[in-house]
Amino acid sequence: MSDSSPTKQGGLLANLAFNIVIPVLILSKLSSDEYLGPAWSIVAALIFPIGYGLWDLKQSGKLNPFSILGIVSVFLTGGISLLELPAEYIAIKEAAIPGIIGIAVLLTQRTSKPLLKVFVLNEQVINWENLRTSLAKAGATEAFEEKMAISSYIVAGSFFLSATLNYVLAKVILVSPPGTTEYTEELGKMTALSYPVIVIPSMIMLLGALWYLFTQIKKLTGEDLENFLANV
Repeated sequence: MSDSSPTKQGGLLANLAFNIVIPVLILSKLSSDEYLGPAWSIVAALIFPIGYGLWDLKQSGKLNPFSILGIVSVFLTGGISLLELPAEYIAIKEAAIPGIIGIAVLLTQRTSKPLLKVFVLNEQVINWENLRTSLAKAGATEAFEEKMAISSYIVAGSFFLSATLNYVLAKVILVSPPGTTEYTEELGKMTALSYPVIVIPSMIMLLGALWYLFTQIKKLTGEDLENFLANV
């Protein structure tokens, strides 16, 4: 356990640095004509999240659809900005990505591989073999599937909330003409605000879904939750 904590913390810090902090600094401080200018500052800012996303894909050794979606999202932001398309396109794109994931959560909830297991009850959190055995012994397998469906609605709701907040944030902040220094600085401001305004409320809802499932697991099996936690 002690060996994995620094790795996870390092991964979180790198994620924040390459996806938020460095791009925000470039867009906010280097977008004037005396430095990189609006277009090149966007290119420079996007290199970091794209590069980090590709590196992360290589390190994991497998294709992660969410990492790919993130890279595509960054490419779209860069393309829309460099083509100087109306800010409305950015707002639509910002809302579409989490919206698509939310729909996918709902569509997969009754399949053999629900996305809920990716976001909430993945194998790093739950020992599924122990849980299935205990649920079957208690005759609570079907009841647990119903609780999973409820949790799926909560998780999907977190992505729909993110989609709404993304759209509103883009509409409120991106008010200057595309291709200008002001627009580029606003893009940096939007990126900086996305974490507290969007990520934190969505994470609270995801944690709420996790807490709900944990309480239901204990209630349905009659056993302590520790019996089903991975690496415990």
